[in-house]
Amino acid sequence: MLKHLLDYNEGEEFDLTLLVKNSQLRQDKKGKHYLLLQLADKSGAVRANYWQAEPEDAKRFETGTIVEVAGLLEDYQGRDQIKIFSIHPVSASENVDVSQLIAGAPEGEKQMRREIGQFVVEIKEENWHKLVKYLLKKWDARFFSYPAGKSNHHAYEGGLAYHTLTMLKDARGLADNYPAVNRSLLYTGCILHDMGKVLELSGPVQTKYTAEGNLIGHLVLIDEQLVLAAQALGIDQESEDLLLLRHMVLSHHGKYEYGSPKLPALLEAELLHRIDDLDAAVNAITRELGATKPGDFTLPLSSQDGRRYYRPKKEYQ
Repeated sequence: MLKHLLDYNEGEEFDLTLLVKNSQLRQDKKGKHYLLLQLADKSGAVRANYWQAEPEDAKRFETGTIVEVAGLLEDYQGRDQIKIFSIHPVSASENVDVSQLIAGAPEGEKQMRREIGQFVVEIKEENWHKLVKYLLKKWDARFFSYPAGKSNHHAYEGGLAYHTLTMLKDARGLADNYPAVNRSLLYTGCILHDMGKVLELSGPVQTKYTAEGNLIGHLVLIDEQLVLAAQALGIDQESEDLLLLRHMVLSHHGKYEYGSPKLPALLEAELLHRIDDLDAAVNAITRELGATKPGDFTLPLSSQDGRRYYRPKKEYQ
């Protein structure tokens, strides 16, 4: 059976082909350069330090590089770290199965398609239903394969669809509990809110921000896609149906300082922002807890204002 990075125990040596998921050139207390790396395969990512690095090493081992690594897993402050014996880039001529280097969503694509499709059926407002179906069809391949982020939440293959699906499940519970919620509008907002990331990001392999992503951003990109879809479907550009959806996607970051051009001014827009924030937080925290030993705290999470989270020693039921 093929062993992946996280299948190894502390003290075990390995020789694996890995992906440089993140690479940062830093200086130690003595002023010497080193590379802080995150090396990964489909099982997950582990930190590693490449000591006495030269500036040209930052280029050799830049984010997205496929490398051959010999090393062992060791403990560092309660979590795994790779001690590197040797590392070198894999040449383009070598046949590397990239699918073995990219982590995937907890649910398979077929299952996610089926479940999201069931939510689409529940969108009863005709124009919203048509817009969702049109845009899901237009961006089908990207929507079900792209990550939801470059390095933060749901940053794995299929992460965008999985983030959407978990949000829809949260939205269903809220709509069941609060009769005032417009279920169709909330479901539509969940499906569309991050769809601009199919244009903002480059894809699941060696994910980078595109020029559109850096210059415009996914909130404005999906707003533009909504307007174009409405034109194609013959939906009145001045209709309230379209206006409400545009507000949903443009306000879903919730605060100006989070990059939102508008603050939520609909009940459903407020819920969309809170569900999005909740799902991103849960994903980030559980990911770090999974890399933390029982009885220890996670590293500080930048997405949670630098807070650290405790993993209990006992697995409670």
